[in-house]
Amino acid sequence: MHQHSSTFKASHGVMTEEVGVISGELELKTTCQEDGTLELAITYVGAAEWYTLPGKDYKLHDLRDHDVVHQLLVNVLERA
Repeated sequence: MHQHSSTFKASHGVMTEEVGVISGELELKTTCQEDGTLELAITYVGAAEWYTLPGKDYKLHDLRDHDVVHQLLVNVLERA
């Protein structure tokens, strides 16, 4: 299992499955399992409760892509 975490500011918000749109100072955590399964979670910076991003069954064909995909998600969500 490999995990990345990044903080960013989302002024327009990020959609979550559980509570709808959240915005402000957020933290994105991506976890890649050995089989390539990718899990995406987001929270307010400093909060204990994590939320999931819409969609499911994310899978990387090459585990080395995890770094790039994580940074791509941060860049896109920060612009949202």
